[in-house]
Amino acid sequence: MNILHTVNIYFVIPYFLGDQLLFFKRKGYNEHIICSPSPEIEEYSISHGFQYEEIPILRKVSIKGDLAAIRKIRRYIKTHKINIVTGHTPKGALLGIIAAWLEKVPKRIYFRHGLVFETSHGTKRKILIALDKITSKLATHIINVSPSVAQRSLEENLNSPDKQFILHKGTCNGIPIHKFNKDILDITQIHSLQKELRLENSFVIGYTGRLVKDKGIIELIQAFKILREDYPFLKLLLVGMFEERDVLPTEMVDFIKNNSDIIHVGYVSYESIEYYYALMDVFALLSYREGFPTSALEASAMNLPVITTKATGCIDSIVEKETGLFVNHTIEEIVSALKYFIENESQKRVFGSAGREFVKNNFASEIIWKEIEKIYQQ
Repeated sequence: MNILHTVNIYFVIPYFLGDQLLFFKRKGYNEHIICSPSPEIEEYSISHGFQYEEIPILRKVSIKGDLAAIRKIRRYIKTHKINIVTGHTPKGALLGIIAAWLEKVPKRIYFRHGLVFETSHGTKRKILIALDKITSKLATHIINVSPSVAQRSLEENLNSPDKQFILHKGTCNGIPIHKFNKDILDITQIHSLQKELRLENSFVIGYTGRLVKDKGIIELIQAFKILREDYPFLKLLLVGMFEERDVLPTEMVDFIKNNSDIIHVGYVSYESIEYYYALMDVFALLSYREGFPTSALEASAMNLPVITTKATGCIDSIVEKETGLFVNHTIEEIVSALKYFIENESQKRVFGSAGREFVKNNFASEIIWKEIEKIYQQ
């Protein structure tokens, strides 16, 4: 069986697919990926055993570019006798599913990783909803990455209920429990990184992901400013890139870059991301929208309490008052939740331990991969 995944950028492949590629290869499936050109994909294809083709898939609408991409994807489908096409990322899914429909591929799976229109307005929102409906209409199966995304999809009439699925309790690929396990990490490497980033004798609030407004970075910085006055040992560790889309205010970017108590390390490869979680004491994701925030699950797997919101996706990522705390987007609530863990070391450990069990029992990668195979074999 030949399976093709279409994505717009290489960056998401380790997160959305990762060792799933090896799992299905061992079972006799032939895995293929189409994504925009990347200097990293060749090495990753060798280590994870898949064939690939680099086809520019632009994030913005480009009639000429999109038609060219669809034409090339169709040619790849025909050449490699693809049986199943799975589309990831809004644009990768749209073009991949259109090409698969035109080539009459019998199984066309749309992975809905989130609802990008949730924080958009006006004409842009209408366009994004329309594009999602096109992808949904042409897909034979729709996998929503979380229960709340599935619910919102029906509320917005994006597709019929009989088309959509959730893999166990959610996510697209699960969490590799063996990787995100603080007990087996190299303690020397942790201490070396801690020293390099000047985090010794500190209480570290952590975040991983894109540094944009939608992720609640503004509120996180504002809460940190207030807390820092009472807790001089507090540090904020930000792992991720600034982006031009949904960009942070200039003064906020300058504050992050120039404050010695905020450690911004930029992009970190997925291969070593667990060592940055190991430096944190609490994880904060104050997002306004998500599909299913795997960063929150990774943090839980690393025995960290999680503070997040009740936004779509986020609401499914913790067990309230067991693995983490929910907050609204008010500075007072965020400060109060962070202060709770700063001042309660024992509770921090209790929440962290419960978080790892929550992830292990519900989101381990192998659980999710078996659910995907059921859909492949239907």
